Amino acid sequence: MNKSLAIAAFALLATQGALAADIAAGAKLADAQCAACHGKDGKTPTDPSYPKLAGQYPDYLFKALNDYHTGARKNAIMGAIAKPLTKADMQNLAAYYGSLPGPLTHRK
Repeated sequence: MNKSLAIAAFALLATQGALAADIAAGAKLADAQCAACHGKDGKTPTDPSYPKLAGQYPDYLFKALNDYHTGARKNAIMGAIAKPLTKADMQNLAAYYGSLPGPLTHRK
């Protein structure tokens, strides 16, 4: 297998989780579980120490949720919220928040 084909195959496998996500299911779960702290739009948290999730990279959000779920990342509130989530729930939430327009910008 040539190097270009191997890289393309790896990229396809790496994105399969994101492609399988259900944004509508993520929106429902976000409304029920996340909006109280992170804001209904994902960019107006109720406390300035809570992160803005809208527009964030889905792979980063999934990793953060999974780390809270497994206990690799510690936070009493997020640990309790993430613990009962399934892998699909976490993928759906990550895809939903990643699909929203975010307030984050990169200025040069």
